[in-house]
Amino acid sequence: MARAYMTEAGEVTAERSGRPGSSARGRRALGRWGGRGKWRRGWVLAALAVLLGSAMALHSKIPNTIGNLGSLLETLLPWIGLGIPLLLLLALLRRSATALIALLLPLLVWANLFGPLVTDKTGADGDLTVLTHNVDADNPDPTATARDLADSGADVIAVEELPNRSVATYDAVLKGTYRHHAVEGTVGLWSKYPLSATEPVDIKMGWTRAMRTTVTTEQGDVAFYVAHLPSVRVKFKAGFTANQRDDAAEQLGEAIAREPLERVVLLGDLNGTMNDRALAPVTSQMRSTQGAAGAGFGFSWPAEFPVARIDQIMVRGIEPLSSWTLPATGSDHLPIAASVGL
Repeated sequence: MARAYMTEAGEVTAERSGRPGSSARGRRALGRWGGRGKWRRGWVLAALAVLLGSAMALHSKIPNTIGNLGSLLETLLPWIGLGIPLLLLLALLRRSATALIALLLPLLVWANLFGPLVTDKTGADGDLTVLTHNVDADNPDPTATARDLADSGADVIAVEELPNRSVATYDAVLKGTYRHHAVEGTVGLWSKYPLSATEPVDIKMGWTRAMRTTVTTEQGDVAFYVAHLPSVRVKFKAGFTANQRDDAAEQLGEAIAREPLERVVLLGDLNGTMNDRALAPVTSQMRSTQGAAGAGFGFSWPAEFPVARIDQIMVRGIEPLSSWTLPATGSDHLPIAASVGL
């Protein structure tokens, strides 16, 4: 609809009424982003973006003196990246170019830390397939869990949190395929290959939660360690209660460092992620199969909605080729497996 107007010169002009066109709305939107305002707005968001990026980049510098805060941050480190899309949304709503540019810092840091984990690095089948599973002492159906493990096709199976009352149950199901087995305390190992030199590993727990054995494969002897490090909790007053786990990790690291065999496999529930500095006595001398040959983060706990990979398969003197998680059993952990080349 157009309206006609008479100018002072007697000319007739027309003005179109109604809603503005798309071009007008576009110019108006650009106007809101234009000018100096886009740089003056969002300084608080920009500061939060820098703080987020700095926390991820300098996570190892955050002290553990107060409630093991550094280890807690490192346990949840991948999830801190969720702050990036949140800040991005707020920056767009605030129409702040300053905040958008500042967001490049946490984005690049997160990509550098975890980008390689997102890609699929799984390779061909190896000489040996290994599996580890915290079977849960309160597992309501250990027989079904044992069947799931037997159906996995692994050559060597390690279990943690194995109650004495359930040892016979697991052995009854597994012994048909896995003729060799050893149990020390609450950890055990079933193997298609012969075992020898089996002994407990003292991680200063007061009872046995780690063991060492030699598996004689077709390619020679391999030292296998099975470990279940102490659990950690987040408490309001005490913070991240990981001191006992940290001490046990140091003892386990010393045992592995003394291992005379060149080829070593560590299977177990370490109650910590590879980013956690407290596990350095172990992680500094071994390779994670997930980091070297996995696809994705491989979170293993809790089984219903995994948020962290606290179950680990690590190797020394061995080439990791593939790593993956298995479907849930009756446990609160997911089983994890890896294929390695000897």
